[in-house]
Amino acid sequence: MRGAFVPGMLWFSAIGCGVMSGVYFAFSTFIMASFARLAPDAGIAAMNAINLQIVRSPFMPLFLATTLVAVGLAGYALFHWSAPWGWAALAGGTLYVFGMFGVTMAFNVPLNDALAAHRLSGGGGAEIWARYLRDWTFWNHVRTMASLGASILFVVSLRAID
Repeated sequence: MRGAFVPGMLWFSAIGCGVMSGVYFAFSTFIMASFARLAPDAGIAAMNAINLQIVRSPFMPLFLATTLVAVGLAGYALFHWSAPWGWAALAGGTLYVFGMFGVTMAFNVPLNDALAAHRLSGGGGAEIWARYLRDWTFWNHVRTMASLGASILFVVSLRAID
């Protein structure tokens, strides 16, 4: 069953998680810091524009595909975790699904939704923006590290395949 399928999925995941880590790294290291220099209303407008565009961009298929493949690899590796490649694939898939996808759904998306709702209601922009920048960036750091860690674990798993 394994053949080239598992190595192919590991390659896809290693590269996909690495790309995702790079996107999140950019947000954590300079995009959010640049937005913090803007007036609150301008920063809120810029972030809301990104949040609208990102769901229409090539980011979404990669976001969803890497998550689905990571789930599949973790599930497959659960039954093969004693294989030389299994433990790292299980750890990488689990880290990515919970540390990237779970964090995104539990923290970053609700923060984005609240920011969009603020735009519609207006008022209190400075406090909302300051809290958003702090909280969203913290959780983005988590996503960055989870994506990078998963990418590394998938490479470790690839190196262990016989």
